[in-house]
Amino acid sequence: MMYQDCTTEELQHLIATNEDQLAYKELYNRFSPGMISFATQYLSNLEAAEEIVSDVFIRIWIRRSTLDQVGNLKVYIYVSVRNFSNNYLKSLKTQPEILPVTEKESNFEDSQANNPHQVVQANILRQRILMAISNLPPRCGEIFRMAKEEGLKIHEIAEVLKISPKTVENQLTIGFKKMAAALMEFTDKVIRIRS
Repeated sequence: MMYQDCTTEELQHLIATNEDQLAYKELYNRFSPGMISFATQYLSNLEAAEEIVSDVFIRIWIRRSTLDQVGNLKVYIYVSVRNFSNNYLKSLKTQPEILPVTEKESNFEDSQANNPHQVVQANILRQRILMAISNLPPRCGEIFRMAKEEGLKIHEIAEVLKISPKTVENQLTIGFKKMAAALMEFTDKVIRIRS
């Protein structure tokens, strides 16, 4: 069986009914990178975020016989990671810190790599986008990352953060407006330089 081709619901069922360890491993591989990224929005320590995600998945395995009762496993995992992160922070008696988005390496096409001007402009644009995201208000930034980096839908974000879908929509609108303003400012500068 090719577990990579299974839907989340199929993996969930295989784990619950067959105690399928390979399905569990696929579920972990599929969700852990995004969950670790999500947990680091609450914690200032990558190792702690990795440990929390590991704890959540251990709990899923321990409670595997009841896994079929979970309606939306993706949201369930997000909520669990959030709750574990909050409990961890309470145990440390600290406030959550939102870490800035880290710059990811990007690959340029050969034509761009051979044109230093395009490479510089692409780097500046990428830095502007990262700066615009990191300058969003904390809740807005969190919602923007969940939507754009983790691919969560509005109702899923609302469920994870225990806010209304309308609030999620409003925060995303704010995020998009700030991103558009940052990109517009960059485009205006490029146009002025070329004129």
